Amino acid sequence: MEFMHTGKLIRDLREARGWSQSRLADALTEHSGQPMSREYISRRWESCKSSPSPFWLRHLAAVLDVPLAVMESDVNRRRFLTTVAATTVAPGVAADLLAEGFSARLQGAGPSIEKWGSTLTAYGADYMTLGAAEIQKRLAIDLAIIQQQCDTPRMWAHASRLMTLYAKTFPGSDGSKAVTWYRMAAESADRSRDIYTRVWVRGRAAIALGYEGASLPIANMFADQALSLDDRPSLGRLNAIYGKAHAAAIMGDTATARALDTEGRRVFDHAGSEDDEASDYAVPYWRLGVFRSLLSARIGDEATAVAAQDEARRLLPATMPRFATHLEMHRGLMLARTGDRDGGIAYARAAMDALPPEKHSLTLRMLMDEVSA
Repeated sequence: MEFMHTGKLIRDLREARGWSQSRLADALTEHSGQPMSREYISRRWESCKSSPSPFWLRHLAAVLDVPLAVMESDVNRRRFLTTVAATTVAPGVAADLLAEGFSARLQGAGPSIEKWGSTLTAYGADYMTLGAAEIQKRLAIDLAIIQQQCDTPRMWAHASRLMTLYAKTFPGSDGSKAVTWYRMAAESADRSRDIYTRVWVRGRAAIALGYEGASLPIANMFADQALSLDDRPSLGRLNAIYGKAHAAAIMGDTATARALDTEGRRVFDHAGSEDDEASDYAVPYWRLGVFRSLLSARIGDEATAVAAQDEARRLLPATMPRFATHLEMHRGLMLARTGDRDGGIAYARAAMDALPPEKHSLTLRMLMDEVSA
């Protein structure tokens, strides 16, 4: 079986975009904030003498517009093409999008507003248990259909929530995908003229990026927009607060992170979801615990981190093993931050290994990188 070295993959992806090595070097320098040269790409990577570090793999995935999983190891060409077809708008997927979109238009109308509401509910539940790649193509096709129907505020509200979820299927470090979709989702939410939707979309973007530790200035921007739109307690405001708190923790502003955590718990008391709500559109108490577990680990607050992890684990549904892995990896990060780096890395790695590979997510891989840093 013939495998493709990462260097050859980089070359093929670069050439497919019509980029020179110099242009790729410039894109990497701009995206990462670290210098990269044409000579290094040529002599080290594309010559297959060495492979990029995890740091550069993340930025290569972003600027070359492919899932991080594709860049992380040598991959079989056929498997690579299958992965791309499943997770990006490859030619085959584009054909499906065109067919579904025109079919909806030729039939005069797509699903009703009520049907779209049911679709949103189903996606919210599916996202909690399925991997991003499993639902990304479905979402892309539904977005191709709903864009034909965005002629009322209620339909714009439904579309904005679908777009927000679609953005979540891309790594937050990929500014050309995730952030672009979050921006379009926010603009779509504004057309809904519904303040709850406008705040929720921005808050969800903020917590997604803040939790991943990616595009922190953008996370703060969305959080600030959400908080300024409406000061009433809501799930959107709750997400925005914790998105901003995670950004503060990563940037070393422990006092602000703690203050936002206190404010977030106050908002949760008024706007939190019921314990039996298992949806990406909900924040029950166990999910608040997941937010607080990682936040406390990032600032090195061991007592609060352990308490949040234990409480979240007690309430977490057994049908969501990926979130249980999140909690275990937070404990690994906490160990690393409080002095036991080797023990923390081993603990987090064991948690990842215990989860079936098909359940691994880009967010979990980014957490592993953070523990190892």
